[in-house]
Amino acid sequence: MEGFKAAFWIEAVKLLKKKKIIFAAVLSILAVVIGQIAVTVIKHGLGLRVVGSTEFPIVVLSIFSYSILPLFAVFVAIDMFNGEFSSNTMKITLLRPVSRLGVFSAKVANIALFIFANLLFVMLLSLLVGLIFNPASASWLGVLHVILSYVSTFLPVFVFTLLVVLLSNGIQSGLAVFFLSVILFAGFTFLGIFFSSYSSFFITSMFDWYTLWIAESVNVLKIVRQIMIMLGCGIMFFTAGYYLFDRKDI
Repeated sequence: MEGFKAAFWIEAVKLLKKKKIIFAAVLSILAVVIGQIAVTVIKHGLGLRVVGSTEFPIVVLSIFSYSILPLFAVFVAIDMFNGEFSSNTMKITLLRPVSRLGVFSAKVANIALFIFANLLFVMLLSLLVGLIFNPASASWLGVLHVILSYVSTFLPVFVFTLLVVLLSNGIQSGLAVFFLSVILFAGFTFLGIFFSSYSSFFITSMFDWYTLWIAESVNVLKIVRQIMIMLGCGIMFFTAGYYLFDRKDI
């Protein structure tokens, strides 16, 4: 356990030094600001109230979860595996007194931390902006819906990123992994739309999973079924990814 903790903090420091983190934060801020400008223009130009203070963060999430968040999660996953293998820094990482499982788990945990932190950052920022521009429409129930929406989005995005981790350990080229991830993302999304009855088996179709949590009538059975599917897929992706990572010759 001590070895895992040390590996986790080392990977966290390496993650914080990546320029992609700053770029992701800047794009997230721009997405929220541009979204609020669009809402304000529509409100004052056409006299229409598009969204309230606690509805605005959910509108932002509907775009953010299908664009910036998975894109940068894929970049981080590729950097942590393909990037280190290609630059030969993985040798230094594996020289530490930590098992390969500990190193692999620490990297995956930091990817999870990045996804969660990005969601938390955008949630707080969009909530703040929404409350500043539409304070009259704020409610505790709306804030609860926002929190549920952002927290529930973590799991499907993380499971998809575990698939990218699997690809990163099975394919040597980071560029190939990126393009394959984009193709899978588009393919799963397409299949989830046209085969809606089987959409639960296409992980990207659950990026809007939060809608089940904030619906007027919560379908508990469907939520539980999708949780089990995502957990099952996540365990398989993690196990297969570690198997390939463990077999690699450094």
